[in-house]
Amino acid sequence: MIGRFALLNSIEVNRRKLILNLFYLLVYVIAFAILALIWGVDFKQFAVFISSVLAVLGVGFVATWSILSNLSASVILFFSNPVRIGDKIRLLDAELDICGKVKDITGFYTMIETENGHLVSLPNSMVIQKGIQIL
Repeated sequence: MIGRFALLNSIEVNRRKLILNLFYLLVYVIAFAILALIWGVDFKQFAVFISSVLAVLGVGFVATWSILSNLSASVILFFSNPVRIGDKIRLLDAELDICGKVKDITGFYTMIETENGHLVSLPNSMVIQKGIQIL
């Protein structure tokens, strides 16, 4: 069903793979939670364990704030979809004059090929914060 939806809305192949992988991850998490309940794991103890793991991960991500902001920006870029792979864009910034074709959008960086063939990687947080002109 998800595959058909992606094909009907002409979502790119890489994004389709990512959507399917996230869906599979969600299915596995739900299956693990159901198995834990079937095996008699106490929900309160399980919730304490999960919240402890998330707290440790949160402290680790806060220590590297730029990584967290880039991951958040990549999620925003993925769902809001202001820029697609193959679009020719210009970054509207007083300090940087970057114009080129979007080659890839990863979890941390947006890769842009400039007109003279150079490959520039911009942090996703910069792509969100700065204005972008689609040419």
